[in-house]
Amino acid sequence: MVEDIDRYLREDKLPHIWCPGCGHGTVMASILRGFARSGIDQDKTVVISGIGCSGRASGYLDFDTLHVTHGRAITFATGVKMANPDLTVIVITGDGDGAAIGGNHLIHACRRNIDLKVILFNNNIYGMTAGQFSPMTPTGATATTAPYGNIDQNFNLCELAKSAGATFVARGAAQQPRQLIRIFKKGFAHQGLTFVEAITQCPVNYGRRNNLGGARDMLNWQKEHIINHRKYQDLPPEEKEDKLPAGILYQVEKEEYTEKYQQIITAAQESDDQ
Repeated sequence: MVEDIDRYLREDKLPHIWCPGCGHGTVMASILRGFARSGIDQDKTVVISGIGCSGRASGYLDFDTLHVTHGRAITFATGVKMANPDLTVIVITGDGDGAAIGGNHLIHACRRNIDLKVILFNNNIYGMTAGQFSPMTPTGATATTAPYGNIDQNFNLCELAKSAGATFVARGAAQQPRQLIRIFKKGFAHQGLTFVEAITQCPVNYGRRNNLGGARDMLNWQKEHIINHRKYQDLPPEEKEDKLPAGILYQVEKEEYTEKYQQIITAAQESDDQ
């Protein structure tokens, strides 16, 4: 199936400003193809992004959009969803925006199971602001703020989202766009907190600094190390150490937050009528 994704783009805002070889464009195109296959109304969808390389995406997308302050994309999205629960609300965030300054908001959105579609572009670095290390920079990797190697342990964001209460958790990669499209289609249809980690290469500020080669080399790394979650489960423990499972990792149906809130409103109104 081939989708016409031009109808979802603000063509006057193109070409984009992402660096040559960046995977963000691939992920954004996969989001749009997944959206096209979901059948959701474009005019009843809001896209909200924060600050960082990923945050530029909302400016290219022809939806109702908000480009908000650093780390606060989920906060604004929560307000939009609470004001109008009938809207589909998509959050585009990055590993700095969503896991560092915005990490607490991510945890509590998952805890509430509010119906937001949170897509986190993970390029392992603060790419737009000169290459500082982020919560997703691997231990030992270098950055402008860790020239002798990062000593922090990076998050497993999918496990974090699951343990916090998200009801749809998935991981994909720019090297596997068809899988990403399927993930996004199913995630958009899910009622509850949807969290998707999209691993995307940054050859300029991360790859070059860590001698990982160009975009092709980084995509080959993704191909070798990011594998289907079913295959991952069958691997012996020693082979799992440098692999990441991909696909829909967790999905469960639970009551959604705005539905529970509406029940409170209804109960209060009925109490006033008595």
